[in-house]
Amino acid sequence: MTRLLEPLTLRGTTFANRAWLAPMCQYSAVDGLPGDWHLVHLGGQAAGGFGLVLTEAAAVVPEGRISPQDAGLWNEAQVVAWRRVTDVVHARGTLVGVQLAHAGRKASTYRPFGEGRGSVPQAEGGWATVGPSALAYPGLAAPAELTTAQIREIPRAFAAAAVRAAEAGFDVVEVHAAHGYLLHQFLSPLSNRRTDEYGGPLENRARLLVETTDAVRAVWPDDRPLLVRLSATDWAEGGLTVEEVTQVAKDLGGHGVDLVDVSSGGNVPAEIPVGPGYQVPAARAVREGSGLPVAAVGLITTGQQAEQVLVDGAADVVLVGRAALRDPHWPLRAAHELGVDLSMLPLRPGAPGADVVAGPVTGWQPQLVRGAWPR
Repeated sequence: MTRLLEPLTLRGTTFANRAWLAPMCQYSAVDGLPGDWHLVHLGGQAAGGFGLVLTEAAAVVPEGRISPQDAGLWNEAQVVAWRRVTDVVHARGTLVGVQLAHAGRKASTYRPFGEGRGSVPQAEGGWATVGPSALAYPGLAAPAELTTAQIREIPRAFAAAAVRAAEAGFDVVEVHAAHGYLLHQFLSPLSNRRTDEYGGPLENRARLLVETTDAVRAVWPDDRPLLVRLSATDWAEGGLTVEEVTQVAKDLGGHGVDLVDVSSGGNVPAEIPVGPGYQVPAARAVREGSGLPVAAVGLITTGQQAEQVLVDGAADVVLVGRAALRDPHWPLRAAHELGVDLSMLPLRPGAPGADVVAGPVTGWQPQLVRGAWPR
């Protein structure tokens, strides 16, 4: 067995392997409701052998959407729609998590399908945005600075969405505090110029994230993991540093966070040295400095590359994004590349057909057993 295909247990939840699907926006929801596209997209990825399938960012309030076509989890209709998706993913023997988010000053933008650029005017279905300070992201409308009373409503919104996530059948919740969205905006001195308890030193800038994490953990079932996605650096002078984010991650470990998903950038335009595994060193630094399990993401495209990240101790999990869009069966392909006999992979405990031994496998494709793929 390879490191990539070893199980991982966080709290009372065991993941069949360490190849997880990264959250990726689909810009295909209507009124925040996931539809047939989400069912096919996430169901197909689940059939491909991922140990965890993470959804795109689901906004905790309507004005927290990145675009008008973003998914959400702020009402009961969305719970019903997401339940349809989680049932399909679970039927494939895979776990599923939802990423809870608020886009802050980067909300109300056109989706990247050629319909326009920048902020969507209110006359076209957009809305006024908010942020820690009245500083616009370049090219977007300036946000209104949140009042202290408004800030204190944000953890409540995340907690309410987490309750709905449990109702919808999700196994994992990830709080999105990366890529220049609201919680990241508070963390970074480049977007947070406040002088109150939510601005200034790192402890204050991290206060909203900690309060949000506490609120979510208080309502999220004890046996289900809580993840946080962090941008380890802004890649810009005067912005967040890996050292600061490592300290934030260490603090979050004392507030019920089980794993940190380490990404980078997104808060300000920056020159990022993109290349294979370019964010892995940051993941290693956060892992070593915080003592928490971490996930690495960013141009990890082959089974051998993913295996090496784990063998080297840079991360505990590998998240795969664009490579999975090109090949929804990426984990099975990776297993084949690593020389794993797929007929020997166990089903996730509790999955349909978990009591059945898989038969011989032709080539690299797994054999379907009672509606579940061998894991």
